[in-house]
Amino acid sequence: MADECKHAAGIKDVTPSALGCEECLKSGSWWVHLRLCRTCGHVGCCDDSPNRHATKHFHATSHPIIEGYDPPEGWGWCYVDEVFLDLGDRTTPQKGPIPKFY
Repeated sequence: MADECKHAAGIKDVTPSALGCEECLKSGSWWVHLRLCRTCGHVGCCDDSPNRHATKHFHATSHPIIEGYDPPEGWGWCYVDEVFLDLGDRTTPQKGPIPKFY
């Protein structure tokens, strides 16, 4: 599927910014699943979560690709081209145990 995404070549190896949704951890909120920005490493919550921080991060930064991150699920999503990507062996390892808040 990567050939359908104009942004796949820009996927970076990143260091996750937190052991959970960065903003939810600060505010004491909860999340359902985590998404990792493959441009800068921001960890945000998915759109099934109350705060949708991963999508808010995209709108604030225009960083196009996220990775399913709890645990690393092997797929990415391009917000701009609206396509899933197979990350294969380019998944990002977790830095430690991810707390669950749902």
